[in-house]
Amino acid sequence: MTILAATTASSSGKQLNGHASEIRPRPPFNHLPTPSEGNGHLKAARVESDNTSAISSGRSTPVPEDAPPSAHSIQHARREKRRRMFPTVAYESRVSHFDPQSQYHDFRGFFALFWIGIFIMVLNTALRNYRDTGKVLRTSIFSLFYAAPAELAFADLAMACSTVICLPLQKMFARNLVSWEKEGHLLQHLIQSIWLGIWVYLPFYLQWQWTHQVFFTLHALTLLMKIHSYSFYCGHLSDCHKQLKSLDSNNTTVESEADAELREKLAFELTCPEGKVTYPQNLTLPNFLDYLLCPTLCYEMSYPRVDHIRWAKVVEKAAAVFGCVFVLTVTSEEFILPVMTEAALRLESVQSWAEIGLVLLESISLLLFPYMITFLLVFLVIFEYVLGAFAEITCFADRHFYADWWNSTNWLEFSREWNIPVHRFLQRHVYGASRRHTSRSVATLVTFLISAAAHELVLFCITKKLRGYGFVCQMLQLPIIAVQRTKFMQSWHTLNNIMFWCSMIWGLAMVSNPSIMLARLDFENFTNCKI
Repeated sequence: MTILAATTASSSGKQLNGHASEIRPRPPFNHLPTPSEGNGHLKAARVESDNTSAISSGRSTPVPEDAPPSAHSIQHARREKRRRMFPTVAYESRVSHFDPQSQYHDFRGFFALFWIGIFIMVLNTALRNYRDTGKVLRTSIFSLFYAAPAELAFADLAMACSTVICLPLQKMFARNLVSWEKEGHLLQHLIQSIWLGIWVYLPFYLQWQWTHQVFFTLHALTLLMKIHSYSFYCGHLSDCHKQLKSLDSNNTTVESEADAELREKLAFELTCPEGKVTYPQNLTLPNFLDYLLCPTLCYEMSYPRVDHIRWAKVVEKAAAVFGCVFVLTVTSEEFILPVMTEAALRLESVQSWAEIGLVLLESISLLLFPYMITFLLVFLVIFEYVLGAFAEITCFADRHFYADWWNSTNWLEFSREWNIPVHRFLQRHVYGASRRHTSRSVATLVTFLISAAAHELVLFCITKKLRGYGFVCQMLQLPIIAVQRTKFMQSWHTLNNIMFWCSMIWGLAMVSNPSIMLARLDFENFTNCKI
């Protein structure tokens, strides 16, 4: 009652014990910025709240001197922060971890959860196989790895050694025995075409299994890009070296300002960024072999390096490679091959095109999740473990092999971020070379054509028939990209990311399923089908 009386007296503005007491005006409510203003408002709001509570709550009035001691204690407690006897939950303005404005980016637990899920899948598969067949795993695909492994290893080593042919050619260009600008680059294109034709034809001639052929073809394409980058970059340096030597033969006593500027520009071009190597000192066998082992497709005279090799990391990544290959084989053996085999048998007895469409749609739906797992495992085994292991062995410091491609909103963004070594090669040696002679749209078209042809070559190695499904589907990305890059579509970031993932998962099953199943059958069997 005393507190209530004091409050009433103060509200009427009367004198109480000689002290004037008035209601303090309530401070205006602090405006919290909108989400678009960023996370900075969180700390600002918290500090402002602390300062306000230290002065007054805005709802209390001064306590008269004759008030009970408890009133003074409460008033004092409102102005101080102290640990309470009863546990207190601290609330403040903040966002959740999955909020787009959150600064939290550590989700390694989900990576561990992914591998736990993979382990559960393999364990359930092994138990089911043991119950049904008495064997832990099926061996139809595993048996392919035991077919002529020594022959594959010898051929792969021979192919890698054959890349050294570009080194003596570059020495000829450096000595000005052959001009790179006139006929040298044409000779290099001819040699590269012959080289690729020989090594792509070899698996067909030896009648290898598709597993051996796909690995060998992918390695051949990788070495081809390395040869091309090494040859054309060194060829460019040979022209620069030739121009620099021509400036030395200038008989004038005073060099013009333009020649001096050109000399400095050429000298800078012929020296690596660290200043350790200068052309043609880089044209050595150790330098070339080091480039072959480095996890990059774009040649430079030198690369940034780390101090030492962490052999524990090398062993860890090598073990992860074999583990991923094992899980990939189990996934193909248990969830992909049976679906395709059953669908291929059903296609042999179809009577109408409607039945063909039903079989294909059913098999595609069953393959969506297995292909998604396969895609993620292939990504990990190549860009995280294989390239990471070679980076450790060569002390290669730049290990930015991929970016956050899983947040892509269009296919062009995905192509830049999921395979950075290939993206850099295409940007430097395909798009950049084409851009000097054509428009941007034509250069982009040429880049996509070459990339689509390489992907179709891999499918051709699997099916042994040229269907063109992969080529057509990849070229269809161009109109899709044009739509996704409009201002209207760019505002729907989450929707575009969902569309990207749906098209990625659906596209893998849609392209691979018809390509492999129809390759087993003669297309003439479908000419008599009824609509």
